[in-house]
Amino acid sequence: MRSLQTFPEIKVLKAYDINQSRLKIFRDYWHVTAAASLEELLHSDDSEKPTLILNLTNPNAHFEVSKACLEAGYHVYSEKPLSIKMEDAFELHQLASSKGLFMVSAPCSFLSQVAQTLWLAVREEVLGKPLLTYAELDDDFVSQAPYQKWISESGAPWPAEDEFKVGCTLEHAGYYLTWLMMIFGPIEKVIAASAEIIPNKLPQLKNAAPDYSTATLFFKSGMIARITCGIVAPHNHGLRIICEQGVIEINESWNNAAIVKTRRRYVLHRRLVNSIFTKKLKLSGPTHPMGPKKGNTKMNFALGPMEVLNAINEKRSPRISSDFALHLNEVTLAIQNAADNTGVQIMQTTCSPQIPMEWATSFKT
Repeated sequence: MRSLQTFPEIKVLKAYDINQSRLKIFRDYWHVTAAASLEELLHSDDSEKPTLILNLTNPNAHFEVSKACLEAGYHVYSEKPLSIKMEDAFELHQLASSKGLFMVSAPCSFLSQVAQTLWLAVREEVLGKPLLTYAELDDDFVSQAPYQKWISESGAPWPAEDEFKVGCTLEHAGYYLTWLMMIFGPIEKVIAASAEIIPNKLPQLKNAAPDYSTATLFFKSGMIARITCGIVAPHNHGLRIICEQGVIEINESWNNAAIVKTRRRYVLHRRLVNSIFTKKLKLSGPTHPMGPKKGNTKMNFALGPMEVLNAINEKRSPRISSDFALHLNEVTLAIQNAADNTGVQIMQTTCSPQIPMEWATSFKT
């Protein structure tokens, strides 16, 4: 809701939650009209007919809710993942296509200033040809953290059971997978491993998801990337693209304004050295509204919905296309389920080349 406020042209018409007490708290805090049921929300009269529905339900409900929205004739922006089952994701994709609707999913941080700056650096080969990428998404020992005290601005608790049951891969891998898919295109095969290292995170939770995963991604373009997700190892959200002449790097994927740096490689007295000095890369002009100052995450979560709404108004495909969302879902599940599916996994889906944001075309000199 704070992110949506950075785009005053977006109007939130109604909100619905099956938890009526939470819905009342949300409605009262944000001054939003509440729908009495999902049926009411999906069958509003023309004066209250939404352009786009945000599906922010629990991961296990994503498929059912998105399907109902599509069947009612609405474009859908879903929280990640698109679905926890690939067959359901295919069904949503086909349903949206048959109705001429957009069925897209979070995350949208690849539309951000930092991701677009990184992509421009790769396109312009500021350090030569990119050869290898390392991406880390470790969030420290979360099960030992005081997460019971993690409360949203409107008073909602952090959904610990969902987070541990769904797992860090489905929740977090998309943040860097979308960046890499944007920059290097579709992924052809995945070699992955995953495991649950810390069992019994919650007494009532059975069959928790892996809390560690790692994968090597083979892109159609030739790029090779390693991505790691976990909630055990110390915090590390760094990304490094190793190029012919050095490394392009960032230290935080969850900050839309994070600095992109280049670190050159050279020879000094018969030794190969990666410079201790870095150069900051900045785009030449204004980019997008940054996320709200309140809260711990410096991301504007409304970049995705705004891109879809712009695409609808401009009668074009959004950068977060249905194909892009489907491919992201398949790759993520391949990594998530690697504990059961060993060996090389060949991807069935693909996606078209991305188009840079209109403000990400040149660097400040």
